[in-house]
Amino acid sequence: MSFLYRIREDLAAARGHDPASRGDLENAIVYSGLHAIWSHRLAHKMWSRPGLRGPARVLAQLTRFATGIEIHPGAQIGRRLFIDHGMGVVIGETSEIGDDVMIYHGVTLGGRSLARTKRHPTIGDRVTIGAGAKVLGPVVIGADSAIGANAVVTRDAPEDSILTGIPAQARPRTKKQHEELVDPTSYIDPAMYI
Repeated sequence: MSFLYRIREDLAAARGHDPASRGDLENAIVYSGLHAIWSHRLAHKMWSRPGLRGPARVLAQLTRFATGIEIHPGAQIGRRLFIDHGMGVVIGETSEIGDDVMIYHGVTLGGRSLARTKRHPTIGDRVTIGAGAKVLGPVVIGADSAIGANAVVTRDAPEDSILTGIPAQARPRTKKQHEELVDPTSYIDPAMYI
């Protein structure tokens, strides 16, 4: 898969996840989440070559300085990740993120141990992680789950879960929660975003 194709996918993901998106050119220039992801892809390729691990870390830190988003070059990130607003996002070295994941600002995918093993989360496909959430340790979050704002997740969660609270408790999503409550093209009620 070409680098240009991946950029197009990322731009499409930004359009699909952000109602404030006004076009690919503007998004490519101003979205710090896109810049961090694109830089991470290069740093991750460098990380796979032992002789380039030092420069990969330098690139990651320069990206952190420029975007406010810290992604360790060892982290494995799937396709079409979108980081909205981004500031304060931290993704640790052994994190694994699936496809079509949405991360809001202030999220930490962190470790709970100093052991040199898998110590960061595995996030399934199509997971949404709310602002300020902390997912800590080698936990596995199943596909199609949602983590609420400021939740602190320290345990595994099955697919189709909603995780809220400190410590986060998982409950199953109901079918109705997957459906639109109203057609946003015909009616916009600000309260539906609360």
